[in-house]
Amino acid sequence: MVNTLYGASHVLAKGVMPTYLTPNVFILLRALGATLLFWIVKTFYVREKIERKDLLLLATCGLFGVAINQLFFFHGLNLSSSINSGIIMAVNPILVVILSFFLLKEKITLGRSIGILMGTTGAILLTLTAGTGKGDSMLGDFFLFINAASYAVYLVIAKPLMKKYSPLTVITYVFTFGVGFILLYPPTLSELVVTNFQVIPFDAWVKIIYVIVGVTFFTYLLTMYGLKYLSASVSSAYIYLQPVLVMFFAYTLSSLGVADDYTGTITWTKIMYMIVIFAGVYITSASSYKARKKLN
Repeated sequence: MVNTLYGASHVLAKGVMPTYLTPNVFILLRALGATLLFWIVKTFYVREKIERKDLLLLATCGLFGVAINQLFFFHGLNLSSSINSGIIMAVNPILVVILSFFLLKEKITLGRSIGILMGTTGAILLTLTAGTGKGDSMLGDFFLFINAASYAVYLVIAKPLMKKYSPLTVITYVFTFGVGFILLYPPTLSELVVTNFQVIPFDAWVKIIYVIVGVTFFTYLLTMYGLKYLSASVSSAYIYLQPVLVMFFAYTLSSLGVADDYTGTITWTKIMYMIVIFAGVYITSASSYKARKKLN
């Protein structure tokens, strides 16, 4: 469900920027709207206090999971194509394995090493081909890679919090800290002041609301519930669906006239690199599964 919602957003959010909203203003609206929804729901359904010693970890989750993640995603999507954004996000499971090695001391086996090498190679080749087609950007792809890396950090460091608190409590505080970091980013408020909200048409507002409610509130909440029952590696493995879903929505939404046509950025070369990334993710995930099975 999370990756289906994300897949559509790669195409829909592209149509809002930069015509009506700058990436920074879009991120602020997204984070503020979701934070408000999280606090409303938490007030009615979950009442638990956070220990003071966990506030630093929650703030770090807000930095990597909301501020850095969203800032680089929207700036990358603004520069690059929606297709590239979906493909690059597929390296997230590999980044999770690497970070788990350093932060959680999980071993990297030969299988994982091969998978990491293949996935990284595919991502690098995709980035190097950027700028060769309409809607492509090497800088945009680099921003998207940073977005994937920051989200990987978030998935790994948020896992311990799920053992102590409810998912709703964790994500509410994560977003509260995240909004604070976004507001500290200098261009955010200056761009918000000069934004003309009156010229934004109804269909663009529908897309904005979808991003706030569907792609932020529901996706982050569902991811937290997923992390409560699954490891960070397993949770991130579902991201490999995004390139396929992005291509599906690119064709479907453009044919329905709901979104601009970005299908021209789909090339056989990108599909080949996507397959290389998929193979790397599969080998890495399969190796991780076998390692966990031996431990059990």
